[in-house]
Amino acid sequence: MFRTKANPVTTRMTRRRALAALLLATCTMGLGPAHAAEPVRIKFTLDWRFEGPSAPFLLAKSKGYFAAEGLDVEIDAGNGSAGAVTRIATGAYDMGFADFNALVEYDAKTPGSKIQGIYMAYNSTPAAVFVLKKSGVSKPADLAGKTLAAPIFDAGRKAWPAFAKANGLATDAVKWQTVEPAIRETLLARGDVDGITGFYFTSVLNLEARGVKPEDIVALKYPEHGVEFYGNTLIASPKMLNEQPKAVAGFVRAFNKALKDTIASPDSAILAVKERDPLINVALESRRLKLALESVVVTPETRSLGLGAVDPARLKRSVAEAAVAFGLPATPDAEALFTVAYLPPLAERAIK
Repeated sequence: MFRTKANPVTTRMTRRRALAALLLATCTMGLGPAHAAEPVRIKFTLDWRFEGPSAPFLLAKSKGYFAAEGLDVEIDAGNGSAGAVTRIATGAYDMGFADFNALVEYDAKTPGSKIQGIYMAYNSTPAAVFVLKKSGVSKPADLAGKTLAAPIFDAGRKAWPAFAKANGLATDAVKWQTVEPAIRETLLARGDVDGITGFYFTSVLNLEARGVKPEDIVALKYPEHGVEFYGNTLIASPKMLNEQPKAVAGFVRAFNKALKDTIASPDSAILAVKERDPLINVALESRRLKLALESVVVTPETRSLGLGAVDPARLKRSVAEAAVAFGLPATPDAEALFTVAYLPPLAERAIK
C-alpha cells in the first residue's frame, strides 16, 4: 500500500480555510450579533416611588425581558404624573408612566407636544373619596357641606368636578383644605377633616397604618360612581416614536409579558421591587400591588379588550370629561393622545 506525499502548499491552504470557517462559525454563534447591534438605551421615568405598582417594570428588567428585546432600560423613580409628562416633553426621558389625564392636561395647555400614550396599564382612575364610617357618609350625595383635604395636584381633587357632576352635586358642594401628601391620611384618622381624596391603593393602606380599621373606611371610588377617566398609561416622546418605533414596540412587549407575570404571581413580582429598593416593606407593598391589580388593572373591560387597550368611544368621552373638569382651554383629540399601534396581538394581552 502506497501513501501519497502531501503537498505543503495545499496543506497550508486547507488549514487556512479551516481556520477561516471556524472563525466564521464562532462569530455566527456568539460574538457577531452582540457586536453587530448595540442595545437601544431608553431612559424611563415612573410616576412615583419604587412601590408595589412599579413591580411590572422592575420585573421586566430583572427577568431580562427588556434585554431580550435589544433594550438597555434605565428606570428612575418619579415625583408625580405631571412631572413624568414634563420629563418626557423636555427630552430628559424617552418614555414614562403617567396618569393619562395629566397628558390630556399637558396637551391642552401645550399643543403640539405629540407625546402619546401607548399602553393603558390602569383601565380606570384609582381616585376615590375616603371618609370614616362614623361620619355617616355612605354615598356621594352625603358629601355636600363636608370638608375634604388633598394636595392641590391630587388626581381625585382635580377630577372632583367630574365626580360631582356624575352624582348630581354642585362643584362647590364641598370645601377643600390644601395639605401635603404626607399628612393627608393623618388628618382624616384624627378627625380633623371629613374626608380626603387619593389613590385607592395608597390611601387605604396609609389609613390602616395610622390605626384605622379596614371596616371603618368608606371608599367612594370614582369609576364606581360615574367617572369614566382612564388611569395610568405608558407614554413615549415623539422622538422615540419616530426614530425608534421597533424599540418602543419591544418595550411594550416586554412590559406586557412582565405585567402578565405580575398578575399571575404578585408575591413573586414584588421581589423585583425589593431588589431595587431593599428598604421597602415587602408585605405592605405586596398588598398595595394586589389592590392596584384588583381595582384598576384587571377589569371587565381588560378581560374583553385585553391588557393595554382602550375603548375608543369611552376614551373620547373621558378626554372631554377631563377637559371640562380641569377647566382646560381646549379639548385634545383623543386619537392623537393614544395609539394602539405598539400593542402586542390580543392573544398575548388576553387575561381571564
